[in-house]
Amino acid sequence: QLQLVESGGGLVQPGGSLRLSCTASGFTLAYYSIGWFRQAPGKERERVSCISVIDESTYYADSMKGRFTISRDNAKNTVYLQMNMLKPDDTAVYYCAAEYRSGYKCYSIDYEYWGRGTQVTVSS
Repeated sequence: QLQLVESGGGLVQPGGSLRLSCTASGFTLAYYSIGWFRQAPGKERERVSCISVIDESTYYADSMKGRFTISRDNAKNTVYLQMNMLKPDDTAVYYCAAEYRSGYKCYSIDYEYWGRGTQVTVSS
């Protein structure tokens, strides 16, 4: 069974940092584009960041540029999202998602496989 599991969320003060992990089981993440999404209560799900399978190009939403970094560790079958300079508006449940061998940029595709999410709360 194909699964994605997020971890690393928690409570952090504004300006702090967290590193989220997305670990796959049942498939090899090296062959998938990976996206990070988030959803806050009462708000629509939004794209946070992604990394494309073909050329390893990355995408960041405007509000995350310069603060968030996505990376792969294929040996660990894991994708990370390093989040720095966190703001209260970053508070949300963060999800990772995977799409197999997409020839399109990761920000333009739909994702088939999803994790259950990890809560990030930014508050003083």
